[in-house]
Amino acid sequence: MVRAGLTTERLIRAGAELADEVGFDQVTVSALARRFDVKVASLYSHLRNSQDLKTKIALLALEEMADRAAEALAGRSGKDALAAFANVYRDYAREHPGRYAAAQTRLDPETAAASAGVRHSRMTRALLRGYDLAEPDQTHAVRLLGSVFHGYVSLEMGGGFSHSAPDTQQTWERVLDSLDALLRNWPEPRP
Repeated sequence: MVRAGLTTERLIRAGAELADEVGFDQVTVSALARRFDVKVASLYSHLRNSQDLKTKIALLALEEMADRAAEALAGRSGKDALAAFANVYRDYAREHPGRYAAAQTRLDPETAAASAGVRHSRMTRALLRGYDLAEPDQTHAVRLLGSVFHGYVSLEMGGGFSHSAPDTQQTWERVLDSLDALLRNWPEPRP
């Protein structure tokens, strides 16, 4: 019999909190069962296995970030939109490191197509409209932004910038200034 009060949504949220506390790699159905002081078997009516739990946490994280990004982008364009969008990712990673790690999970094509990842792509392309980039340059720019945002956040969270001046906020602002300048002056393709 399933313990009263346990729902799939409650378990996923608890799993996301656990990921933020102990790291996404440490999240398992067993760890979640310990959190609720229940037997592992009582969770299997809500979750197939630990991978299912991790996938659901990834989907939650993508949805949360997409909601934040949509709110941050409203009424903005150009550099203002770029900075707002980038700051959503950086702030989310700082606030929810386990969920942020979950959002980097490779999803199967069907799950990915139904996820908020599609919203992230649309929002990235929408902010790039302010830079007047046509295809295939727009796709190149989407990949560039994702790489820079994720790379910077990962290095910063891993302590890669903590040993020297200037502070990371100044560097982040310079990175965004540089991205804005690059997007406004996108290079012509090589012949």
